[in-house]
Amino acid sequence: MIVADVSARITAFIRERFLDGDPQGELRPDTPLVEWGVLTSMNTAILLIFIREELGTQVPARYVNARNFQNVDTISALVDELSRGQQPTPAGTE
Repeated sequence: MIVADVSARITAFIRERFLDGDPQGELRPDTPLVEWGVLTSMNTAILLIFIREELGTQVPARYVNARNFQNVDTISALVDELSRGQQPTPAGTE
């Protein structure tokens, strides 16, 4: 799957599920999701289920961190790397 497609699907999911459709169009690829309160622990779990079931990528727990889930861009990059069999560096080990 192309990163742009992953990003578009994740953005659409976040808008519909967590932002009531984002009528103001405020969600951008670099919107700080944790800072804005969009990704709570529950919402992160829901997003992980979406990524697994709809995008076909399992995100191991060691990659669920503030760096990888900062915004749609970082989440999309992580999903892309994992879906291509690459192993991103877990936070705190670089």
